[in-house]
Amino acid sequence: MTADANVTDPHVITNPLSGEQITIRAAAADTGGRVLEWELLLAPGGRVPSSHAHPEQEECFTVVAGQMKFRVGSRRVTAGPGDTVRIPPGTVHHFANASGQPALVAVQTTPALSMQELLETAAALAQDQHAAARRLPRLLDLALFMRDFEREVRAPYLPAALVRAVVRPSAWLARRGRLDARYRRLRGLRGIAPRSNTAGARPAGPGRFLTAGRPPRTPQ
Repeated sequence: MTADANVTDPHVITNPLSGEQITIRAAAADTGGRVLEWELLLAPGGRVPSSHAHPEQEECFTVVAGQMKFRVGSRRVTAGPGDTVRIPPGTVHHFANASGQPALVAVQTTPALSMQELLETAAALAQDQHAAARRLPRLLDLALFMRDFEREVRAPYLPAALVRAVVRPSAWLARRGRLDARYRRLRGLRGIAPRSNTAGARPAGPGRFLTAGRPPRTPQ
């Protein structure tokens, strides 16, 4: 991961449902949009809420501490400190903490697009859902979220055209009927929390590339 004196001070995004604590190390504005660099601190038992894919982006996860398990397409991978797992664009994937200890992972998302805003919005929606003790997200919120971040995320297994045919009209009707005010308010909050003491950790030593493909790209 890169280090630059001009990089903005990092902030932390917390998701109470998934156990994720995300520290932004280099935002899109810091890298000219080439990459989003972030650190994931995942609590024991923590996992990304559901399988998903990023249509236009590659993600590289390098484990700094702890153990992680990934599902990349049909392949299952367990990764330890120094290991890197690459997720090619459009690949359905899932990840979780594989141990009883917190896991720390350095992540690069290339290109950045609006991935930081997606992470912030997902955390704000999760905080709202957690506070209301709801088991599932509001369907309207989910439609608006999927419409806002079409380039960054898509549902797994379903044809993209079918998902768009449902999501786009639903989001349009919500906005036309002014039913999106609460979602927009939550997007404004974006789940930002105080700075974490874990920011600044770096991958430990050379490790393995555990999925097929080239190593992660390094911004110039």
